[in-house]
Amino acid sequence: ATADGTDARRARLHTAHGVVNTPMFMPVATQGTVKGITPAQLNEVGAQIILSNAYHLALRPGTELIRELGGLHRFMGWDGPILTDSGGYQIHSLAALRKVTDIGVDFRSHVDGALMFLTPEDVVRLQVDLGVDIIMVLDECVGDDATRADAERAARRTLDWARRSQQVEVAPGQLLFGIVQGGMHQDLRIRQAGEITALDFPGYAVGGLSVGEDRAITMALAAKTVAALPAERPRYLMGVGFPEDLIRFVGMGYDLFDCVLPTRNARNGMLFTSHGRLNIRLARHARDEQPVDPECRCYTCRTFSRAYLRHLATTNPMLGAQLATLHNLHFYLQLMRDTQAAIEHGTFAAWSAARLAQLTEGECA
Repeated sequence: ATADGTDARRARLHTAHGVVNTPMFMPVATQGTVKGITPAQLNEVGAQIILSNAYHLALRPGTELIRELGGLHRFMGWDGPILTDSGGYQIHSLAALRKVTDIGVDFRSHVDGALMFLTPEDVVRLQVDLGVDIIMVLDECVGDDATRADAERAARRTLDWARRSQQVEVAPGQLLFGIVQGGMHQDLRIRQAGEITALDFPGYAVGGLSVGEDRAITMALAAKTVAALPAERPRYLMGVGFPEDLIRFVGMGYDLFDCVLPTRNARNGMLFTSHGRLNIRLARHARDEQPVDPECRCYTCRTFSRAYLRHLATTNPMLGAQLATLHNLHFYLQLMRDTQAAIEHGTFAAWSAARLAQLTEGECA
């Protein structure tokens, strides 16, 4: 625990493409792009590491092509660290298009229907070809409605796949992270955390949360699982969440996060602010000259009014989604910087209580 009685941690994660100050949020670049903004703008808002998806890049344009063209960093024009997800979440989200066995996963492409069979070993090799900094093992993610038998089977398979993944040689400087599964069952998750950490990965992720379960269950499982992971290794909570959730997860001892919320919500006109969420499409903003968030220093808030952003959101030129994305990512990454500062100053407990009260004052729109 930190000096102020929480489990929040400050650390530096060293990768081949630079240092990541944690806790840190990773903008999602599934297809090799964070939708709506350039790598230069990612640097401007303070992104230190981004997340891409090996499954999607293997479909289009293909990892061999990316390797031939110098690797994913060069291909997409981003020189900072990259973490790639393995496709484990797609086992859950594309359930109608895949068949899972102990050997691997048969995917039918959601793009053109072509068949693609991936073993855990294949998935590591795909990520090695991409030249990324952090490689995720293939895992089996189950939904919140999975039976205990299904969750047991997926956890056992995930552990077996983790062992097999370690047999594949990664490039110098690449880090291979293990993943804890276990469905909605606390005892399974704690048991698998012990089994996965016994394999001695450089870092660990907690997967299979925020898949439809009640938020209280998410919080309880996240807290119990992180407590079973080694303190000296990075801990990554996959696929979460709202700003107020990130603060709570940092307080539990997590270091890395990713989520599509800031970018997807931006494209739908939902903006995150210091006092809650704001729906910029609402008519009440039509003549509002104030910025989205008077406390925010992003380019969008320094330059444009709510009235202008509402105009863009209701007429749908590309600029509306771009400016909203720029703001939302800046908001998330500034929140991470504020979190780091509070931990450094030994004031995280007091800071987080005040910030949570502010963020959950209610819809500000």
